[in-house]
Amino acid sequence: MPVIDADSHVVETERTWTFMPDEQEEYRPAVLVRKSGRTRASEYWLIDDRVFAKNANVGQDTPEAAREAADIAKRVAHMDELGVDMHVLYPSLFLRPLTKRVEVDTALCRTYNRWLASIWGRAPERLRWVVIPPMGDREKALEEIHFGKEHGACGVFVRAFEDDQRISDPYFFPLYSAAQALNLPICIHASTGNFDHFELFFTDSGFSTFKLSVVGTFHDLLLKRVPVKFPDLRWAFIEVSAQWLPYVMNDLSLRFGKRGEPFLSKAALKENRMYVACQTSDDLDLILERVGEENIVIGTDYGHNDTASELHALRKLRQGGAIGAATANKILWENPKRLYGL
Repeated sequence: MPVIDADSHVVETERTWTFMPDEQEEYRPAVLVRKSGRTRASEYWLIDDRVFAKNANVGQDTPEAAREAADIAKRVAHMDELGVDMHVLYPSLFLRPLTKRVEVDTALCRTYNRWLASIWGRAPERLRWVVIPPMGDREKALEEIHFGKEHGACGVFVRAFEDDQRISDPYFFPLYSAAQALNLPICIHASTGNFDHFELFFTDSGFSTFKLSVVGTFHDLLLKRVPVKFPDLRWAFIEVSAQWLPYVMNDLSLRFGKRGEPFLSKAALKENRMYVACQTSDDLDLILERVGEENIVIGTDYGHNDTASELHALRKLRQGGAIGAATANKILWENPKRLYGL
């Protein structure tokens, strides 16, 4: 049975920024090294006069050259060892806001996308990726989405908030129309793109910062019926588990009921082409009962080390037998293949 890891990562390094043209040299991230004292990380990125931990969430169960995509052969060999046919690559650094200057953000996104295109080019059947559009410049964002489509991207990366806007805002509708036309899903990974939100919860475990923001975005999109406006567009909600689905579906049922509008929670994911990445620690029997088995995928969080990281999650789901082989096949292969248009 083929297997797709619906959520794996690359960890950005100095090599990432070698794709930045010389005229944008002033925007190139610099590396700061800790000389003394205790800090969250030993190295930091300096981006537009802001500092971000460089190596604070790194999975030591993955080879450094593989998670940093420095050695593609080693990455593919490790995938073979894990029994994984394809990795869908998400960023690490871009899960948070990096700058308020549109020109800097555009340069960073463009450079990252060229780096990922070069990675895809060395293993196009094994490594696919999600393109990052610079949301502050819609024209450049559309250019990057088209570039991604032409160079192996199978999704569009979107954070739960983008600056001071919810992603249900009509500002993003041209981007959604373009993604729909290109057969690319909108992929909302555990993240936040709002500095105030990020800094308010900076010292927490990441739960309020990155997880709840995505759950709220899922609720917001359905409540405002945004997916209905784009009938061929798929949506992914990645690295926030799926345990929250029964609660959110119940809440939406109550809210739509008060508006006198029907809402069938078990059909909501399929009808709105929404996919959610589960974890093996989820109560899968309950989740599948409430939302069906056609729109659940799974990832390992390859390259990271947090509550969503489980290097052998796909093998565990495949061999565990708790949900049956046919359902496991859907979650490991059929559903992610359909989600990412593979």
